[in-house]
Amino acid sequence: MERPYLVKASLDILFEEVTDIRKKEFNWEFSNLTELEVDPIGHWLKMKKAKGETQDSDEVLIELVVDLHRKVDKLEKLIQGKVEKLLDLKNSAIIDMIGFHHFQIADQKLDIGKMYYGRIDFKVYPERDIPVFFKAIDENLVEIKKIHIKDETDWGTFFRARERVMIREQRSNLALK
Repeated sequence: MERPYLVKASLDILFEEVTDIRKKEFNWEFSNLTELEVDPIGHWLKMKKAKGETQDSDEVLIELVVDLHRKVDKLEKLIQGKVEKLLDLKNSAIIDMIGFHHFQIADQKLDIGKMYYGRIDFKVYPERDIPVFFKAIDENLVEIKKIHIKDETDWGTFFRARERVMIREQRSNLALK
């Protein structure tokens, strides 16, 4: 197999091999992590946008206020002891290279051909955990097999941003020579 195009990145991931014992749990969490994103304020905003009621509003300001509302809701749940508990996953690693449908895990030996479930700590706006199922192509390289559509779009945007940073770095290195 030809090696996919990857660019430098640094993301944390928690993951575990998918086994028959935990497969149901992983699928449940994968589904729920998306539903957690579909909150009442987010649904309200989507409905207002669909009706065209936000045309004359500052989109950036609306998004920031909605995000602030989500954070207040999260704090309220934390105070009330209603925090969503995520599954404990056995392994943690750093993703050091990413592509559109692939990523490379640093300093970790994966079992080739095995399927894994993981949560990527996605530290871009809006910060969240991205649930993903992936398959080990070699000891470090994986192919993303299942990811939510919104997360896939944001992943692609992040990949392109990292690619632009890499290109600028290469240009500045050439200019210094």
